Amino acid sequence: MCGIVAYIGNKPAQPLLIEGLKRLEYRGYDSAGIAILDETTGSLDVCKSVGRVAALEDKLEEAPLTGSVGMGHTRWATHGSVTDINAHPHTDDTGTICIIHNGIIENYASLRTLLEEKGHTFTSETDTEVLANLIAELHDPDADMDLESAVQAALREVTGAYAIAVMSSHEPGVLVCARKGSPLIVGVGSGEYIVASDGSAIIAHTAQAITLDDYSVIRLTRDGFRTATIDNVALTPKVMQLELDLSQIELGAYEHFMRKEIFEQPKVLRTCMKGRLDRHEGKIVLGGLMSFAKELVKSKRVILGAQGTALHAAMIGEYLLEDLAKIPAECEYASEFRYRNPIIEEGTVFVSVSQSGETIDTLSALHEAKDRGALTLGVVNVVGSTISRETDAGVYLRVGPEIGVASTKAFIGQVCVLTMVSLFMARRRLMSPEASARIIAELETVPDLMEQVLEQDEHIKEVTAKHIDRENWLFLGRGYNYPTALEGALKLKEISYIHAEGMPAAEMKHGPIALIDEGMPVVFIANKGPQYDKVLSNISEVKSRGGHVIAVATEGDTEIRSLADDVLEVPEVSDMLSPMLTVVPLQLMAYHAAVLRGHDVDKPRNLAKSVTVE
Repeated sequence: MCGIVAYIGNKPAQPLLIEGLKRLEYRGYDSAGIAILDETTGSLDVCKSVGRVAALEDKLEEAPLTGSVGMGHTRWATHGSVTDINAHPHTDDTGTICIIHNGIIENYASLRTLLEEKGHTFTSETDTEVLANLIAELHDPDADMDLESAVQAALREVTGAYAIAVMSSHEPGVLVCARKGSPLIVGVGSGEYIVASDGSAIIAHTAQAITLDDYSVIRLTRDGFRTATIDNVALTPKVMQLELDLSQIELGAYEHFMRKEIFEQPKVLRTCMKGRLDRHEGKIVLGGLMSFAKELVKSKRVILGAQGTALHAAMIGEYLLEDLAKIPAECEYASEFRYRNPIIEEGTVFVSVSQSGETIDTLSALHEAKDRGALTLGVVNVVGSTISRETDAGVYLRVGPEIGVASTKAFIGQVCVLTMVSLFMARRRLMSPEASARIIAELETVPDLMEQVLEQDEHIKEVTAKHIDRENWLFLGRGYNYPTALEGALKLKEISYIHAEGMPAAEMKHGPIALIDEGMPVVFIANKGPQYDKVLSNISEVKSRGGHVIAVATEGDTEIRSLADDVLEVPEVSDMLSPMLTVVPLQLMAYHAAVLRGHDVDKPRNLAKSVTVE
């Protein structure tokens, strides 16, 4: 969701803020703006615009802002329509306080009523302007209520989630930031600080960063910083090293980030597995789990919580845990988990699966499971993210930053990590070294096999091109590749805006078969596996009703060619490892469909990369 970048230092703020906003464009947004405090005049100058950062740049060319303290924001509308007035940054009604904000202030309506009674006026429909006026109401430097104290006092009155940066014309050399529930990090430079919701906006300037915890406030000046809770209890933050490479967040020779990330998958899969597979000993080495190895061996049940693409990876993880580790497992929509009365018994392990490690639904489910006594694990990509800090243990994906909104390489990383976690537990519970070694040896071949699938890119484009005018698709699979079918449908929906449904192939007969008409694209994941014959029967049912069958099938399968209209081949691999191969043609189909339909592949409408509000 929305992007935050703020700066205090000695450099001109405007170009740095614009660069940071461009780095954050992948998160999804509908408007953008910056504010800069001119310390020579004491004025707070704001410029904002609906649309892309480029539109904001055009405005700034006509009227540039000067100063070396400032903030920028890309907004994804929650409160109020998409207008210049509702765009961030927001000021209070006197123009003294300026704020940018990610998250939702749940009690903003009652706070607004209170502030209106005190004489404050509002120009926008946003909850953020309410917070600006609340801080202004409390801010009184002459009465021992400086900006930091006013922010702390205001946040004690707030219900909801926030990541904020605040500045005041009364304290021109001060920037105050705080967070609860929404990510915020502070890059530490030499005599300067860069605040952002994502390390990608910081890494060009410094690799040293402070990660803020919930309910923490940081006061920044050019001379240093101070951190405390909203109750003014002093904190000692840790400075961490950002594990980002600037080249990882740049396009290079690729047309789109999504395409780059699809083709990076063999490489990042090798990185994900590096140092974690010991074929000779037949074991998985996961340092992040070692302290809890005994608890995992004794566990009686595993619950996996996730949303979106991560949920589909978690569903595959459910199959893997039951198949390999022989432990009862279930996958849950994290957004639903805490709003019922989930049963957490002794020996329950809760696994949070998230690319960003900040997904609010997954984080809330984690808190619920933890409060009820579960051992909690994290499977996340971003080092230092909230989920990684709040789980008992976990495993990083190590797939590098993912810029495209539609997740690809993170899904592969999640499936790979869940495979390794399942083997880690299986080997300690009941699996022989020989059996484990055989699976590990095959797992090591998957990146090479994936490269073979990517070589079919042009063929996949040609097959996709036949159907881009069709507005309804079905994706069908069984067993391990039922979640893969769900993921294929989600990818097509996300970026091409084609309606697609994924489901178990057997479910088609229980109603959805009524949708099939002449030429309707139906994608079957039909690789050789335990339910292969059943899938062939399902294909025949679709063909007899006029559907156009696109089969993702095992290389060299001649039988499937007599039934399917188009075949996309994947190399033969064990059923449990097949989703890491069968998903690749589906990713490329979605990508090509979006490009051929003229859509913005990396920034699909209405979507955000990291969903940090419920």
